Parts: sequence; C-alpha cells; structure tokens
Amino acid sequence: MDIKSFKATIKQIAEERGIPYEKVIETIEMAIAAAYKKEYGKKGQLIKCKLSPESGQTKFWQVLKVVDESMIYSEEELEKIKEKKQPLLTEAESDEEAKKIRFNPEKNIMIEEAKKIKPDIKVGEELEIPLKEEKDFGRIAAQTAKQVILQKIKETEKETVFSEYKSKEGEVVSGIVQRLEGKNVYLDIGKTIGVLPKEEQVPGEFYRPGQRLKVYILKVENSQKGPLVFLSRAYPKFVSKLFESEVPEISGGTVLIKSIAREAGSRTKIAVESKMEGVDPIGSAVGQRGTRVQAVINELAGEKIDIIEYSEDPKKYIANSLSPAKILEVKIMPKNTALVIVPEDQLSLAIGKDGQNVRLAAKLTGWKIDVKSSENIKEEQEQVEKKDEDTKKQKQKKK
Repeated sequence: MDIKSFKATIKQIAEERGIPYEKVIETIEMAIAAAYKKEYGKKGQLIKCKLSPESGQTKFWQVLKVVDESMIYSEEELEKIKEKKQPLLTEAESDEEAKKIRFNPEKNIMIEEAKKIKPDIKVGEELEIPLKEEKDFGRIAAQTAKQVILQKIKETEKETVFSEYKSKEGEVVSGIVQRLEGKNVYLDIGKTIGVLPKEEQVPGEFYRPGQRLKVYILKVENSQKGPLVFLSRAYPKFVSKLFESEVPEISGGTVLIKSIAREAGSRTKIAVESKMEGVDPIGSAVGQRGTRVQAVINELAGEKIDIIEYSEDPKKYIANSLSPAKILEVKIMPKNTALVIVPEDQLSLAIGKDGQNVRLAAKLTGWKIDVKSSENIKEEQEQVEKKDEDTKKQKQKKK
C-alpha cells in the first residue's frame, strides 16, 4: 500500500466531511493498523500505528497491558470455572477479584518481564513494543484498510455532526426546504438534513422547495443512519430566540423574557422584565417605530405578538397579561384563581376571539382567570341581595 497516496487527500477529506484534520489521521492510522494485523499480526493482538502525513512513513507497536499474579486467574481457578465447580465472579464481590483476567500473551505481559524492557513501568499501564515496519501489506490487507478508512470516516462524520447539532439544541438556525414527504418537511440546515414534523409546523404556513426559513432545533437523536435533527417553528421558545437575535438588551441580559404563551400561527404573549433601572423592557422589545417586533412578526408570517411587562404583584401581572383590554380590578380568589373585572365595552376584547386572549393570559401567568364586566358583577350582586331579602321575608312570615 502506498501510504503517500493518502497525503494529498487528507485535508480534502477533512474539509469536505467537516471532520477535524487530526481525526482523519487517527482514522487512517486505525485502518493501517488493522491491515498490518491482518497481514502480519496474530489473533488477540492490539496493534497501534503512527502515521506521519508529511513523509508518509508509518511506525507500528504491539500494545500489552502490564499485569501481576493478583490480576490473573491461576490454572486452578480456570479449571474450577471450566468444570463449573466455581461460579463466575459477580459485581457484588471485591473489585480486585472482579477485575481478574485470563492471561493472554498476545494482550498481556507480566510485570517482571515488562520491567526488563521499561524499568519504571507500573502494573496496569500499557507497554508498547516496536514492530517491524512493513510497507507491502498485500492486496487483501490494502482492501481491508480501504474499507476500514471509509467506514471509520463515515462513523466519525456522523459523530461530528451529532455532537455539533446536539450542542445547538434550543438554538435557531437557518435552513432551506429541500423536499416534502407526506406531512414532514425536510430542510438543509448545513451539514445535515433536519425534519420539521407536522405537529411542529405552524398552522396555515405553506412550505415549498428552495424556501429559506428560520427553525428551532428541538432535539437531536442518534440513529443507525446518522443523527436525526428534529426542528420546530411552533415551539414557544422559537419566538423567544427570535427576540434574542433582534433585541440586544435581551441577548445581553438587560431585559429578561420571564414567560411566553403561544398559539402558533395566531397569537403570542410575551412577558418581559428589565434588570437595569431606566431601561424600558417593552420599548426595548418593540424597538424604534416597532422595527424589532416587526422583524419577528415578519419571520412568523404575521403572527400577532403582545408584549407585556412582568410584575411580581400577581394582580398587576394578570391585569397586564390581558392587554390590550383595560382592566378595572383584579381580585385574587382561592385555588389560584383570579376574578378580573372590566368595563362592559372591554369584555369581548379581554376574552378575545374564541376565548384566545384570556386563554393565553392564563398560560402566561399560570393563574386561572375569570373575566366579568362591571355590569355583570352589579347584576350578580343585585341578585344576591334580592335573594337575601326574599329569604329574610320568608323567615319573618314563618314567625
């Protein structure tokens, strides 16, 4: 095998596959070691190879683990195990006994022998014994090396992609729609293809090949075919991340997103809080003339966004959450429930179409919210008073 033939392509492989240069070298070394073992080695041997990319020269070592008498089974112990007179050691037994091995001269070397080669070596360490350099591995061994290299590079590529995108979970990336299969949309997100499942798509959005979209990396899983990257455009934190990219005060930590409630494709409520005196959290998120919030709305294809100020005071927070409706009073009731009183002309606005506004406000604050108009409250109060009066009259008649 002509090792030098690899030299020119190492960097190309690294760049094309997105694999670190050192990892490609390591992969080739493993392949050459496997080829060397197949041609010249023995069963059980651990062969190590070092390749110089500059010269194309290779060096080989046999790796042996240094052991002493306490680490290996005696002939008597092996005989007992063979005859099943002594059960195999369990995890419950001592670590020293559990770590015992069957001595193999191709894998192990006794400490006494090892010290003759390397005087300062210790038990448990590995001893590397130089092997003769062989340049002509033969046709079969060369084929083995080639197969191992291709296989290892594919495995390394998968591992690299998985690690990269696993670290990007919870981030927003840009992707290009590649194809539509059934209800799933597949996007090219750089070094791999991500899938946007039906349940993570925004209702009413249509996707076409070649379309560029921003997507949220929901989760990354490993599979035999490689990493599976699941994407989302419906997840509430997708909106949070879009605001982070548009609002420096949020990405810098001056303004915090305390809570978010979303009905994808329709409406989102977001609660913000300022961590610095003099910084307006709502103004920061909205931007000059609404430029910042409009950029997010455009990415979400026109989805409505309500930005409200967070408050530690539940009454104030609940009142803010029902924006844009004007609130007269918030009464805190038992069982994490709040009664919100609004003017008659604000009732439909506070509740929202199909109850959406109050539903999102409840999700945002974590409170059960009951909205009533001041007229309804007055009528209910009058009915209660009338009922009390009728009850009083009936009691007087009985007397």
